[in-house]
Amino acid sequence: MKVKIFDFEDEKDLESEVNSFLEDLDGEVMDIKYQVSVGIFSEEQVFCFSAMIVYY
Repeated sequence: MKVKIFDFEDEKDLESEVNSFLEDLDGEVMDIKYQVSVGIFSEEQVFCFSAMIVYY
């Protein structure tokens, strides 16, 4: 079993990288976890889009 973690500030970047990883994957995906978090820095909102793929 292996784990691959992705973390981006833009959801389109995350989507692109996850799709690219899945296209090239020779193994089988067991699970995908997705998370969004947001923080406020001064007057700016900072988003974090992440995914964890569990595969073997």
